[in-house]
Amino acid sequence: MNRIFSGMQPTYALHLGNYLGALRNWVALQDQFDSIFCVVDLHALTLPQEPEALRNNTREVAAAYIAAGIDPRRNILFNQSAVSGHAELSWIFSCITPLGWLNRMTQFKDKAGKNRDLAGLGLYAYPVLMAADILLYKATHVPVGEDQKQHLELARDIAGAFNRSCGKDMFPLPEPQILGEATRVMSLRDGTKKMSKSDPSDYSRINLTDDADAIAQKIRKAKTDAEPLPDTVEALEPRPEADNLVTIYAALEGTTRESVLNRFAGSQFSAFKGHLVDLSVAKLGPITAEMNRLMKDPAEIDRILRDGADRAAAIAEATMAEVRDVIGLLRP
Repeated sequence: MNRIFSGMQPTYALHLGNYLGALRNWVALQDQFDSIFCVVDLHALTLPQEPEALRNNTREVAAAYIAAGIDPRRNILFNQSAVSGHAELSWIFSCITPLGWLNRMTQFKDKAGKNRDLAGLGLYAYPVLMAADILLYKATHVPVGEDQKQHLELARDIAGAFNRSCGKDMFPLPEPQILGEATRVMSLRDGTKKMSKSDPSDYSRINLTDDADAIAQKIRKAKTDAEPLPDTVEALEPRPEADNLVTIYAALEGTTRESVLNRFAGSQFSAFKGHLVDLSVAKLGPITAEMNRLMKDPAEIDRILRDGADRAAAIAEATMAEVRDVIGLLRP
């Protein structure tokens, strides 16, 4: 069976965009692929982290995976730092990755901003570690958002370079899986910006930990315009906030924007937001409740992650034994 690998960082709270753009799709993919889902805590270290907060956030992300429908018995669920092969393979890949390839990565330029010379090496080399994450398990497919597609292309380039250097097809060239109506859920305060965990305004996003009252308040305060809902998708294009709310409704209901507009065309946003509140609470409420239940027993979450790490390590060590052999490292 083909294998997928994907993961999220344990930084800040997961939000609606993470659910609609990734988690919900992962749940569907677990029936079609041998699946490995990771909490990528090593990637989180590209930003300063308070140790206890990082540990708690790692458990919370794992709880979100499970609450959304990822079955840790059928799939492998673990935290990245628990398997040493990620760091080892990343270093080996770093030694064959040209700087020119990394210089093309637009996300580093965006995140480093004007203080690029002060950015840490980890942020610059982030895509190499991402390649190691994927290829350590010889994943054939990776569910990614558009913003990560360039990094997956780099992973394919690194896999090809390694295969050529050792004269054998050791690693597959992983294919992107970009799915869903709402792969890019936008901010509730600015429809031109992606919903983000790091946005300073909590009203820009719906967190998976938000209760019904918080969800209702955020949706009612979401930025819109003065015009009623149009009757065509084309008419939404110059109205980013309107388009965002319609897209969220369609994604939560599992339908299309056309279908939503057929039902609500001509409605004022005050009325439409009420329907969106009801739908959001109905869909997200059970996930939040299950996350809260799981987080009351952190020892059980730790047990699930340890079990997953043991299973992941067995696959990773087989890969690393091959890698060490072809590049000339002595066996440990």
